[in-house]
Amino acid sequence: MQVTNSKDIERYYQALVNKDEQFIGTFYVGVKTTGIFCISTCTARKPKFENVEFYTEAKELLQNGYRPCKVCKPTENAFQPPEEVQRAMSLLKRSSDQKVRDYELREAGLSPEKIRRWFNRHHGMTFQAYQRMIRINTAFRSLKKGESVTVSAYDSGYESLSGFGYTFKKMVGSAPDDSKDKAVILITRLTTPLGPMYACATDQGICLLEFTDRRMLETEFHDLQKRLNAIILAGENEHIQQLKTELTEYFAGQRQTFGVPLHFPGTPFQQSVWRALLQIPYGKTRSYQEQAEFLSKPKAVRAVASANGHNRIAIVIPCHRVIGKDGSLTGYAGGLERKRWLLDHERKWAPALQ
Repeated sequence: MQVTNSKDIERYYQALVNKDEQFIGTFYVGVKTTGIFCISTCTARKPKFENVEFYTEAKELLQNGYRPCKVCKPTENAFQPPEEVQRAMSLLKRSSDQKVRDYELREAGLSPEKIRRWFNRHHGMTFQAYQRMIRINTAFRSLKKGESVTVSAYDSGYESLSGFGYTFKKMVGSAPDDSKDKAVILITRLTTPLGPMYACATDQGICLLEFTDRRMLETEFHDLQKRLNAIILAGENEHIQQLKTELTEYFAGQRQTFGVPLHFPGTPFQQSVWRALLQIPYGKTRSYQEQAEFLSKPKAVRAVASANGHNRIAIVIPCHRVIGKDGSLTGYAGGLERKRWLLDHERKWAPALQ
């Protein structure tokens, strides 16, 4: 929403002038005279106070006609960790089976309070809770490889089996011994020119790619876990790494189709609709009616539209290429402005890639 409190506006403007990285992702600033929007650390020439307005979400600026700044790339960089957080993460990586305590952060010249605030805002948990999640992830993978609960607990840094069992059940939803038969869905957060997204993958392929502000996202996570008898853990595999590379190429106008393996559980009808979406050429569109006819089900327009809306793998399975019969943009969970951007992007690059 637009920031209207005068004290917040003054504070945000000063942060913009100072290029204060602690405000990254806290606000976005639209420059009325140029029609672009930036984040707090932008190095471009600073606009006058009377020529700016502040918003809390990037999509709101897109909806109001602003374009992302080419210097600071706000939709890509707004959720990148500031230097202090990156250094804290480096400490954690060096000892993932041990806790990085507040006094160790201070000894390294870091502020535990700032790091805690950043993690709360961007991950919905404290840095200490994030560490516990990483350690439980390590233990779960150890269990999946056939290690005993005792070995998995101690190898992941736990000195108490009861403490390990309590934390494991709280985070995973079941006791360690009861979780060995569950599959794993890995989840990571990535940035794109249209804002941050969540990517999920199983051993078979990518099973979810959604914008982080998508409505009912928690329901999608729950449905995936139920369908695949799996738990969601933070991490990456080769499929997510391939997806990151291919998305970068797509947004740079260098890729028309994706080669990353996909895993999209659903009803046979839903899967047929999603496969049909993959047949829509880059830079082209189809109506829901045309999709129904493509599937030899001309009277199933509503069912096709519903299945289209349940697609969990945005962009890669291009549900944004389906439009209304009259050519209008309808029904995109990521927002109509993003849908318009994606279609314009593909039309722009289609001739160059042919």
